[in-house]
Amino acid sequence: MPSLSDAPRAPGSPSSLRTANQRRVLDLLRGPDPYTQAELARVSGLAPATVSNIVRDLGSAGLVEVLPGSGRRGSSVRLAAEAGYVVGIDFGHSHVSVAIGDLLGSSLREQRRTLADDLPHQQALATADDMIRAMLAELPQAPAHHAVLGLPAPITDDAVGSPAIFPGWEGVNARTAASEALGLPVTIENDANLGAFAEHRSGAAREHDSCVYVKISSGVGAGVVLQGEIFRGASGFAGEIGHLTLDEQGPMCRCGSRGCLEAYASIGAVLTLMAGQQPDASLDDIIAAAGEGSFAARRIFEDAGLHQLHRQPRHARVLGGVSGFGVGDDPVVVDGGDPLVVEACSRLHFVAEGGDKVGLLGKERNLPIALSGGEQQRVGIARAVVNRPPVLLADEPTGNLDPELSREIMHLFEQFNQVGVTVFIASHDQDLISQLPYRHITLQQGRLAENHS
Repeated sequence: MPSLSDAPRAPGSPSSLRTANQRRVLDLLRGPDPYTQAELARVSGLAPATVSNIVRDLGSAGLVEVLPGSGRRGSSVRLAAEAGYVVGIDFGHSHVSVAIGDLLGSSLREQRRTLADDLPHQQALATADDMIRAMLAELPQAPAHHAVLGLPAPITDDAVGSPAIFPGWEGVNARTAASEALGLPVTIENDANLGAFAEHRSGAAREHDSCVYVKISSGVGAGVVLQGEIFRGASGFAGEIGHLTLDEQGPMCRCGSRGCLEAYASIGAVLTLMAGQQPDASLDDIIAAAGEGSFAARRIFEDAGLHQLHRQPRHARVLGGVSGFGVGDDPVVVDGGDPLVVEACSRLHFVAEGGDKVGLLGKERNLPIALSGGEQQRVGIARAVVNRPPVLLADEPTGNLDPELSREIMHLFEQFNQVGVTVFIASHDQDLISQLPYRHITLQQGRLAENHS
């Protein structure tokens, strides 16, 4: 089946401009909804006649189809499902997963194979190629147009930016190597970034401009989407929260450092902790044992997912810092093993909401001197509650705040109380306190004057 040529063209030439315009239209059509030609012209900025010619050419190439209109809406254009396939490949430290989908985003075939730990990239790509060929043979004959390769490491200039994390790909231009091995154009990206973009494009974050995706698997990583674009940071390490050091004397991490978040909260950490009880147990085995009442299994999940997050408050701060980085009310999506991530997910949402509840969204990068007295006070409140302490002592928490924000802060304390935080508030604002349906203790000159239950 014919397709657009990837052969280089002279910049500024008519053919180059035509190809660029075609790709602009195709990019729009990759979304879930069809467009009319008038909508394509308006959104792309191209002339209606240009769009009409592009649609005709793409239709002749079998890449798009025109659907009849209904009512006042004219005919619509969308990608042709039968025009070919796209390939998604996910490499882990000991596995490869391959999915084949049509151009409309429907998954048609999926396979997963176990690999030797940190297998050299040539062998890993050869395995993926075998899987792709076998699955394509089961589908109606049509070309594979593109492959997207996800790797569990930061990506810089199409290469693994931290070989200690993924040594089988050290010094390799992953895009070039994959393209040669698969015979396809290839896009390379960090796996958590791909997860974040997928949730933004068609998942839980579809209705939001920004989101954070946290992946808890054999490692821990995060992908950040800000205003519809993947945020990588200056060196591609923006979401690499798994290898931030929480305790310099902590357990050894596979990256060579000690006390990384990943060494506490990954699936690998769970398996390591359980090795003494069940040496060959999988994560599913441990989850099943916990569900059946195994004290050891339950305790291991507590240590990995609850106790460590509570004992090491920096766990919550690391994850909270990601969720608060320009995300605001937008969602935090956590992908991981059931009981392991329940508390982590809860804390992420708790932290993400904290900056909003105290009215500090948009102030994340301000220096303390740039904050008003009231804003500095709200920072103190947010810092106090971010780790969900069992008991919170609040001494004049609304002293520098206006009445409306004071009521909001009290409502925030009520929310903390509902999730198990005991709150003691010392305040001279008797009017505000009297409106709250809780026990009041009044002191005069250090002595108990009233006690209202």
